[in-house]
Parts: sequence; structure tokens; C-alpha cells
Amino acid sequence: MEGRLVVGMASSALFDLQDSDRVFREMGERAYRIYQRDHQEQPLGAGVALPFIRRLLALNELNPANPPVEVVLLSHNDPDTGLRVFKSIDHYGLGITRAVFLQGRSPHEYIPAFNISLFLSANEGDVRAAVAAGLPAGLVLASSAADDTDDDELRLAFDFDGVLADDEAESVYQRSDLDNFKQHEQELAAVPHNPGPLKVFLERIAHIQGLEQARAERDAAYRPRLRVAIVTARNAPAHERVINTMRSWNIMVNDAFFLGGVEKHRVLQVLNPHMFFDDQRLHLDAAATISPSVHIPFGIANRAPLRVEEED
Repeated sequence: MEGRLVVGMASSALFDLQDSDRVFREMGERAYRIYQRDHQEQPLGAGVALPFIRRLLALNELNPANPPVEVVLLSHNDPDTGLRVFKSIDHYGLGITRAVFLQGRSPHEYIPAFNISLFLSANEGDVRAAVAAGLPAGLVLASSAADDTDDDELRLAFDFDGVLADDEAESVYQRSDLDNFKQHEQELAAVPHNPGPLKVFLERIAHIQGLEQARAERDAAYRPRLRVAIVTARNAPAHERVINTMRSWNIMVNDAFFLGGVEKHRVLQVLNPHMFFDDQRLHLDAAATISPSVHIPFGIANRAPLRVEEED
């Protein structure tokens, strides 16, 4: 698993479990077990994150002998009831072979064991427990956005503070005001930020982009699939520290949007990412109507009341 991009997926993010969950809540575990056995040959519906995972795994075509992407299923199910999940994985041709089944227990403790750089779940309790333990996790939000294109491109969009970087700058803003925030960031423009929860995930993505670039240099017909954007409420002069931080990490993104208060969903509607990562629900609630979105419940933005006018 070393050197690969490893993503941990809860079945709640990968598949639509509404019917199964309803049986469990209303009728109990025994009825749920019977229901899953009776329906184990019936594939579960696609969940919000399934198109993202399918596009991510398609990048393994870059090196089938040593695939750069690995997805591990982390599930609250026991192995018996989890059989339907594995059969659904086969139905969608996802190529996921590793799984952890923990009857009724949160699987987040196993994130380091598999070298996972991103754990996605629709279970908020699991995600918050993982983040509290210093692990990279995100809550997949309900979304009506449809992946209705058949191209192979994978577009990812990230907020910066509290997602790729830590919440140092956001803390300055929360304790003072926008002017002090900008002054602070201008004074420290040459000082890279400390890593945030998804920095390692982005590093792994950048490594795959490097593989794509090498492939494109060998094969003029190859078109790189991965495209990465930063979408942040920062603007000048607070933009410079973002760029210098990315340089210090030796990571170059394709696009950057320094919005300075322009609503993020306006940009996302044009960018149309297959997944958008942000630490603030204020942005995500609007974004989720446009694109699949993930809440990273990290840092001060998730501990204190937010200002009406945001800067992240």
C-alpha cells in the first residue's frame, strides 16, 4: 500500500442505503440481516461518491501492474450482511478487493493500518471521530448532482484553509477581523502553512498527475484526466501565501480561484467538479446542489460561530 493513493470508503458513501437503513431503524438488526440476505443478489443503488470512485479507479490504467489507486471498504456491517455490498461492488465493476467489516463499530481506527489518505463516509459520527483523532476524513453530503457525462476526466476542487492547510489563518480571522487577517497573511506570505487534513491526499493526487504527464510525453494521443482546483474565499493580498505554500509542498494545481467573497457555488457551477472539499457548511450547502461535496469538519470553523462575512 506504500506509495499508492489509498481511499477508505464507507458503504454509506458508495451506495444508496436508504431502504436498508430504514429496515434497521424501524425493525431492528435481525430484520435487517434477513432483508440483506433476501436482497443480496439485488445491487444497491449508486451513492453520491460512486462516480468519483469509479473515475479515480480508472486511473489505474496508467500502470495495471502496479496500480496507483487503491480503495478499501470500511463498513459497520458484519461479513454476512456485508456480502450484498461486495456483490454491488462487483456489479458496478469497481475493482475493490480489500474490506474491513466491523459489526456496529466505527472503522476509523483502521485508517492508519491501510495507509489511507482520505476516508469518506455519510456517517457524521464516524467522520467526526476520525477527524478528532487527527485522521483525514470527510462527510459525503446528500447531493442531487448527476454525473451524466461519459468522459474519463476527474475534476477535484478544494478549499484551502482547514482542508489543505491547517486553520491558523482562519483562527486569526475568527479572533479579529478581515483587515487583520489580510495583514497577518501578507506579513507571513513567505512562510508556508502547516498541512491540513487533506494535504497528503493532494500529494498522492499530484503524484498521479506526474504519472499522467510522463504518459503524455511518451504518447502524444494521451490526454491527462486529472484536473485539480483550489476554490477559496481568499483574495489579494492573502493569495500569495497560498501559492508559496503549494510551492513548498512541490505541488502545482491546474486552477485557482481567489474569490474574495464571491459565492463559491457560482464558480463550481461552471467548474463542475466531481468532488468538492470544504470545511464550512455555509459554502457546502449551496455547493451540494451543483456537485458532489464533502464536509471536512476540522478546525476552528467547526468549533465556533462563524462570521456573516467569511474569509477562509
